Amino acid sequence: MSFKIIIPARYASSRLPGKPLLDIGGKPMIQHVYDRACESDADTVIIATDDERIAASASAFGADVCMTGVDHRSGTDRLAEVAQTRRFADDDIVINVQGDEPCLPALLINQVAADLAQHTEADMASLFSRIQQEKQVFDPNVVKVVMDGSGYALYFSRAPIPWMRDHFNSNAGLPPELPHYRHIGLYGYRASFLKHYAELTPCLLETEESLEQLRALFHGKKIHMTEALISAGHGVDTEADLLAVRKILTE
Repeated sequence: MSFKIIIPARYASSRLPGKPLLDIGGKPMIQHVYDRACESDADTVIIATDDERIAASASAFGADVCMTGVDHRSGTDRLAEVAQTRRFADDDIVINVQGDEPCLPALLINQVAADLAQHTEADMASLFSRIQQEKQVFDPNVVKVVMDGSGYALYFSRAPIPWMRDHFNSNAGLPPELPHYRHIGLYGYRASFLKHYAELTPCLLETEESLEQLRALFHGKKIHMTEALISAGHGVDTEADLLAVRKILTE
């Protein structure tokens, strides 16, 4: 099975400006992400950016760079432009590896690609892991997902879902009979869907939750979820995350 990886990278970030270029162990973060992507079974790895500073850094360490427009609402919109520019075939599988995941195991990239290939009726594929700490259920930086009986996403939210009306009022901890799941922001699509996604009207849910996958659900698209085989590692959303990842990758 062949697939392609696109790493969307933008300079602007409300919490960590210039995040892709932040130093981790003597390398910019985006290089660590690129290295993880290259460890997968992908036949193509592309960094997609609208910023010349990121493009120059990526070109310096030998990455394939595709410049994109500056007005994309999400990373998926940016991928759609790359798929069109590079003339991907409609049935090409494309994996979106976020530019702030320098610890992401290549095994999980391969897992998403294989899951999408297996579920031909799915428009997208992604991963989840079980939440073990109750505080993460209430953390808006931890995106939660609920699924139907066939493993397709029903909804994603930064809020606690599902909300256990009686249980959460009792301070009894997380109930084993109703697990809560964390969404891992690693996406797989077919190139044909990427082109279609860019034409879908953004929805209020996507805007207010700041979760691009909600646009797909809003328009009736199907996202198949599978449990991550191993830990996804530590992503970088905050300064504290950056310090933790620097420690992990330098040790």
